[in-house]
Amino acid sequence: MFGSKKHDNIINEEDETNRVDVTQGIMELTGTSAEGKSRRKQFRAFLGSKNLLKGIRLQSSYESLRLKKDRPARVKSSPKSRGFLADGKLTLRDYLSVSKIDAPTAKEFAPFVIPVTTTSIGRISGYIAMSHVASSTLGTFDMAAHQIIFSIFCCLTPIVDALSQVAQSFVPSIHGIKAKSEARANALRKTINNFRKVGAMFGVLLVSLVSMIPLISRYFTSDPLVMQKVNGAIPGVALFLIVHGLMCGGEGSLLGQKDLVFLRNSYALFFFTVPAYMLRLKYRALAGLQTVGIGTMWAAFSTYNLIRTTIFHVRLAQLQRRTNRQIEK
Repeated sequence: MFGSKKHDNIINEEDETNRVDVTQGIMELTGTSAEGKSRRKQFRAFLGSKNLLKGIRLQSSYESLRLKKDRPARVKSSPKSRGFLADGKLTLRDYLSVSKIDAPTAKEFAPFVIPVTTTSIGRISGYIAMSHVASSTLGTFDMAAHQIIFSIFCCLTPIVDALSQVAQSFVPSIHGIKAKSEARANALRKTINNFRKVGAMFGVLLVSLVSMIPLISRYFTSDPLVMQKVNGAIPGVALFLIVHGLMCGGEGSLLGQKDLVFLRNSYALFFFTVPAYMLRLKYRALAGLQTVGIGTMWAAFSTYNLIRTTIFHVRLAQLQRRTNRQIEK
């Protein structure tokens, strides 16, 4: 780069035939410097003594300009969305536009819409009916105790609610195997039994936490009568939670095996029967035929969960027998 005749404005002609030895400069740059002096300053001084520093700077500037000139111009592009937004910006119209729906994907998920919606509504209807009976029937002390119990209940149930989603993740990978082999049937049975074991373990854990309610209820109220009402609801809450893990595992396993019609019909039945029974309690309490307290209401609600859990696992046993009969010989 130092002996080229092409760039006469960079290096003098008299220097073109002279070969410059920069070994000493490189050794000075990388070697040990004298005490108190910078290696970089020594190297720059060496280049200056050889009249090369100016040429290097001009050459570097020339090369930078040439590369910048030859480089194609960059075109500014708008940010691209990725994933399900890959087509560009997502607007409110995209949510409401039918033409944006992916027909094959929608067709794949369509069978789950009604059963899952019915399942969610069926579960919520029981809580709504219980809250209605509590607010319209129970006395002041029972209502205060119900608020305490229901708050603790809502803190404990999410511990095992996720078990249903976990079962929906594991079971389809086994149930979806096309070969009806004995290994498939055994794997399905073991997987569901494992969820039963985990659900039972979580049930014991929740009951142990419920048993601590008499110790922590004083942090929610200082009224002895309210604390007495809270303690009266503990058996019903414990019965509900001890089977709640089994219920969530069974529900997720049924969804994982795509037993959607059974779940839809079950929760459609629960949607009517649970509120009907709760409203019956309200009628009997207002008519003076039965003394309805927080303990009575939670006992009825826990009985519903026990029946639901039993139905789900009886159905799972029935599906397992059907799977065993389908084994290819």
